[in-house]
Amino acid sequence: MQYANLGRTGLKVSRICLGMMTYGDPAWRDWILSEEEGRPFVNRALELGVNFFDTSNMYSNGVSEEILGRAVRDFARRDDVVIATKVYFPTGEGPNNGGLSRKHILTAVDDSLRRLGTDYIDLYQIHRLDHETPIEETLETLHDLVRAGKVRYIGASSMFAWQFARALYLADRHGWTRFVSMQNHYNLIYREEEREMVPLCRAEGVGLIPWSPLARGFLARNRQRGAQGETLRAKSDDIAHRMYTLDSDMIVAERVSEIAQTRGVPPAQIALAWLLHKPGVVAPIIGASKMLHLEQAVAAVDVALDAEAITQLEAPYQPHPILGHM
Repeated sequence: MQYANLGRTGLKVSRICLGMMTYGDPAWRDWILSEEEGRPFVNRALELGVNFFDTSNMYSNGVSEEILGRAVRDFARRDDVVIATKVYFPTGEGPNNGGLSRKHILTAVDDSLRRLGTDYIDLYQIHRLDHETPIEETLETLHDLVRAGKVRYIGASSMFAWQFARALYLADRHGWTRFVSMQNHYNLIYREEEREMVPLCRAEGVGLIPWSPLARGFLARNRQRGAQGETLRAKSDDIAHRMYTLDSDMIVAERVSEIAQTRGVPPAQIALAWLLHKPGVVAPIIGASKMLHLEQAVAAVDVALDAEAITQLEAPYQPHPILGHM
C-alpha cells in the first residue's frame, strides 16, 4: 500500500479508501451486505494496508457507522485508522433532522460518535450543500466541532466550484477551520470536475477523494452493451442507469477493457490506476461486495500507466451534464 497526505494536512491516508455504504442493513437497499458479511471486508482491507474508511450517517440509517465502529474496535487500534463520515441527508422525521443547520450538525455529530463508538471523527464531511442554511452558520459550527476535539478535519462533497471557493474564502476571512478534502464525482466516464473543481482544489491544497471511481461498477464492466447488468446492484441501481447512458460511456468502458486485456489485469485496475495518476487525487473511495474486488482495487496502486495509455483512455470522452450534486 502507498500513503499520501490528505491535501496540505499532515494526515496520511492509504491511496485506496474503503467506502462502507455496501455494508449495513439489506432492508435499506437490496444489494447491501449484512454486518456478518461486511466485517471480513474491513479486516481484509486492514491486512492490505488500507487505513482510510468512509461512511455516512445516512447509510443504512446509521447501521453502516455501527458496523465500522465495531470492526475497528475488533480488528485495529483506533489511532491507526482514519474514519470519515458525513452529515446532511435526513436521518429521521421532522424538519430539523437533516441539512446543515447548527442544530442538526450538533445533534448528528454526537449520534455518529455514539454509533462509531469513538470520541473523535478524523474527517467530518458535509455530504452535500444545504441551500436553506447560510454557509456561515455551517462553517462556524464545523469549526466549533474541531475546537471541541470531536472532529480532527473537515471535508466537503459534490457542489459547484464557485460554491466551494466561497466556503474556503469565508473560512479564511473569519479564521474558521478550512475544508481539507473534496469528495467529488470523478471517473473516466464523468470528467466534468476537471473544468473547475479539480484546478481549484489543486490551487487551494485540498485533497480529492473521488466517489464512484468505477462509475458504480460500469468501468468494472458490470454492464455490457444492451444489457441491464449482471450483479444485483447493477440490475437495481436506478441512479447508475440514469447517470451513465451516453454511447461514449460504453466506448470508454470498452477502451478500459481493451487496455486491461493487453496488461493482463482486470478493467477495474486500469480505471482506478487512471484516477490515481491524476494530479490532486489522493484516494478514490471504492465499494466492494466481493473480496476479489477489494484486492483488485488495492492492487491498482501499483499499476503504472504511460502517457500513451492515458491518451487512449481519455480520447472517447464526451461532455456530460452536471451529475451528482444532489
